[in-house]
Amino acid sequence: MKIVKYFMAAALVTTVSAGMVAEAADKAKKDPMQIVRGAKSWAQTCSRCHNMRSPKELTDEEWEVSATHMRVRANIPGNVVRDIIVFLKASNNEKVKK
Repeated sequence: MKIVKYFMAAALVTTVSAGMVAEAADKAKKDPMQIVRGAKSWAQTCSRCHNMRSPKELTDEEWEVSATHMRVRANIPGNVVRDIIVFLKASNNEKVKK
């Protein structure tokens, strides 16, 4: 029973984050300042606990997962996370090769 609840929760988080990212992409087209807010939020919020990574260090998909995870762990507001994701995606214009 616990496994079923875990998978249901994981599916819900995945669905919500996918919708959040799509909404962020649409909003970025309408609000060019979102990238600027995202850059500032990324520098101020993430650097509190982490060394800053280059936006090109991870793929867009990996940044989405990381940002969604940190939204939960660090209690970051949704609008701030959306701005950060848009900034990271805009800054990550090359594919990461591993």
